[in-house]
Amino acid sequence: MDVHKTSNRNRMDYNFDNTEAKLGKALPCQEERFDSGLDSLKEDELAHDFEDMTVSKSSEDRTQEEYEPWRAAVTEDGDTLLHLAIIHEATDHALQMIKLSHNHPFLNAQNHQRQTALHLAVVTEQLPVVERLLKAGADPRLADDSGNSSLHIACKKGSLACFGLITQSCQRHLASIVSFPNYNGHNCLHLSSINGYISLVENLVQLGADINAQEQCSGRTSLHLAVDMQNPTLVRCLLDLGADVNCVNYGGFTPYHLTYGRQNEAIRCQLYEKTAQELRALPESESDESDVEDVDMSEDELYDDIKFGK
Repeated sequence: MDVHKTSNRNRMDYNFDNTEAKLGKALPCQEERFDSGLDSLKEDELAHDFEDMTVSKSSEDRTQEEYEPWRAAVTEDGDTLLHLAIIHEATDHALQMIKLSHNHPFLNAQNHQRQTALHLAVVTEQLPVVERLLKAGADPRLADDSGNSSLHIACKKGSLACFGLITQSCQRHLASIVSFPNYNGHNCLHLSSINGYISLVENLVQLGADINAQEQCSGRTSLHLAVDMQNPTLVRCLLDLGADVNCVNYGGFTPYHLTYGRQNEAIRCQLYEKTAQELRALPESESDESDVEDVDMSEDELYDDIKFGK
């Protein structure tokens, strides 16, 4: 990515008065990046492009309007200077921009992947930045282009620290954030279950998450997902937390039904004892065990009767 190829309207102007620190000299390149375009930016290009990038530490009597030029600077991938500082872990500069933008819309700017600074701070697990963003007015309800809020990302990564900061700072909207599904139909409890993060599962239930909530793709609960993942520890945890063993997914299958064709006998035994007797047998129309295993098949496999290129 070459910033100088952008249009004049979006071109960055980094030459400001009273400069004290240059971000370009403090932005280490990383092999893995989290924005939409910096993965193609080489280290020497990064140093060149940001050599003149500055954030002014002016006196408090200056008006906010004086900082609008650097707030308006956006790359061709939609990243602001704050996005870039977080991506490259230039923590001091990120914190300075946050300090100068308390309750300003700049903090919630989204790049072309709809990631906010808070999304990226959670992805990179920069706890001081996450904390400052939340205190300064960053909105944890905003979703990226996969429908994931910053809390979804914390649950996918298993970051208990980021999870704690987000949930403690947004008590007012906690119920909606915890239950909100991403574009795959998974809420935070589903994501924590899929990835086997038992501590997060316990915390979410304690915070009021519906343990029997069904994900929107096939109606599986967290207990169904734990069986799918063949995680006996999580199955036991969910049962202890009060998960309903008799809840059926959209195909009419209980969690016990999903043990058919799978090898973990400990899970089968745990669920058999608690499942209602009338729900232990497979539904009559789906008596073939292979049908149970096909519950998880991909969208392409759903149309295996369609042949192309024949």
